Amino acid sequence: MSLVDLESVEVNSSTIKVLYLNNPATKNSLTWEMGEEFFYTIEGLKNTNPYPRALIITGSNDIFSSGGDLTLLKSFTNKSYEENARDMVKFYNFFLSIRTLPFPVIGAINGHAIGAAFSMALACDVRVFSLESRYSFNFVKIGIHPGMGSTYFVKELFGTHAAVSLLLMAESLTGREALEKGICHDAVLSEEVLKRAMEYAINLSEDSPMALRMLKKNLYDNEKLQEMLKREAEAQAKNFTSQDFLESLAAMEQKRKPIFRDK
Repeated sequence: MSLVDLESVEVNSSTIKVLYLNNPATKNSLTWEMGEEFFYTIEGLKNTNPYPRALIITGSNDIFSSGGDLTLLKSFTNKSYEENARDMVKFYNFFLSIRTLPFPVIGAINGHAIGAAFSMALACDVRVFSLESRYSFNFVKIGIHPGMGSTYFVKELFGTHAAVSLLLMAESLTGREALEKGICHDAVLSEEVLKRAMEYAINLSEDSPMALRMLKKNLYDNEKLQEMLKREAEAQAKNFTSQDFLESLAAMEQKRKPIFRDK
């Protein structure tokens, strides 16, 4: 089964691509295998001629993504600090490869987006959330430093105050609350998210592709993002060797709150 599905929609002689995360057995959790497939799909889009006018990212089966995969998280406890520091940067860049696309990326975030999935949503140029779904960074709740560029995206887009609320305090927001705080561009009922994202894509398809490519290149500081990814990966690699992280994994399996002892 493909973990990433890509379809084309033709609108007014322009092509809009829709990418679906498709791993219903794990609620579209971000696995290493999905990441590789996601990355190769994005690289393929970069090699098309002409480019699509926009890419929409969404989830299949009325789910967006539950975030980090538990099996993958467990695997990090069997690796060295050096291996994890290296591999985490690679893993982040599987999904953050959307930042290298020369055309607009629209996140149709049609369900809950937790942790790394929320960060991937923030990496999109335009974001449409589901009114009734929840969006949160749960990293510190499971004993690890925030990753997937979250420390860069939240502070860069919304400032330090929002970073404290979303990352340090791990505040959970509904789509409606996210819209009120300016974290998404629109929030609608979950069954209307993809339709609204397509409306944004059609609107963007009427703009100059060359102007949009140049604008995207100038809007974002990808060197700064890569430096932050390295720092996040090093922090997470250290967390993965801690007793607190093992306690967090045990607590998740036993469906209880972890008891952290700073070890």
